[in-house]
Amino acid sequence: MNKRTKITLIVVIVLVIAGLFFYPRIEMFQENTDSGAQASAGGSANLLPVNVIEVRPERLENNLSLTGTVIPNEMVTLRPEISGLVERISFREGEFVKRGTPLLYLNDDELKAQASRLDYQKKLFEGQEERQRQLLEREAISQEEYDIALNQFNTNLADIQLIDAQLRKTVVRAPFDGVLGLRQVSEGSFISSTDEIVSVVNLDPIKLEFSVPERYANRVKTGSKVHFSTTATDGETVGTVYAIEPNVDAATRTLKLRAESPNKDRKFLPGMFVRVRLNLDVQDSALMVPSEAIIPELDGYKVFVARDGIVEEAKISIGTRTERQVQVLDGLQKGDLVLTTGVLQVRTGMSVETTKIN
Repeated sequence: MNKRTKITLIVVIVLVIAGLFFYPRIEMFQENTDSGAQASAGGSANLLPVNVIEVRPERLENNLSLTGTVIPNEMVTLRPEISGLVERISFREGEFVKRGTPLLYLNDDELKAQASRLDYQKKLFEGQEERQRQLLEREAISQEEYDIALNQFNTNLADIQLIDAQLRKTVVRAPFDGVLGLRQVSEGSFISSTDEIVSVVNLDPIKLEFSVPERYANRVKTGSKVHFSTTATDGETVGTVYAIEPNVDAATRTLKLRAESPNKDRKFLPGMFVRVRLNLDVQDSALMVPSEAIIPELDGYKVFVARDGIVEEAKISIGTRTERQVQVLDGLQKGDLVLTTGVLQVRTGMSVETTKIN
């Protein structure tokens, strides 16, 4: 084999080896190019799936969540008006009593003796006044002498009225219908006007006392309904606002209100902590959207709306917030489809695949 033939053979061998090395890579490049083109063509057909909600008028109750305290309809701690020895106690602790029921008797022996003495004196002074009046009519005595006798008689009558008043104070009575508390005195003890006897509590109706922030001061009114609950009861009970403090507390910047509710079964007791839901107003045709659909911006709020599968941006102004929804005052109309998912991925003019949810 000559030199030229050897060179030709070497060139052929090199070309074969180069072909074996580069052919798989060229084929792989072509496959990648074809798959990329197919993926690009398929991507244009797959739209971003999003959920939308149709805007419809809804009933909106603007409720304010507050806390308060149960207070009695009426409550008083009974004390005697005069000092005296406790002669008899005629009530049992915890029982219900009617207004005027005698509860405690003080010893009245001295007052009765004074009343008897004044009764005897009354007969004497009454007779003297009658005789002096007859003498005056015959001009047998002066007007001054008659006036003295009349004054003695009238003074006696006043003393009798005073003793009668003192005698009435020896009996302590229930001032109104209510439930009695725990007794603080015993028979045989000497008590004065500073000593407590028993408390009387009227529990029906029951009252609620709570406060609202001053910014709602012009939105609350008597007759408004409240719903309240306690840890000791199930469910909510309805009450009615009946009184509003005429001034805002300067220390807390709150306005105090009171409401009342029937309590015939006495399940609410004074001092209980209550959660109050105060209804400020009701709107029958409010446009509401889920809170996750709203996007805050520096100059307000916006939502994305799908129209014919194309995303559009809508500037809105909002009103009342509830636990899950927000009222839209301006920027949306009935029937608009508002995006509730994908709000961070979509852009204005983008095509999307919408799924309507309730």
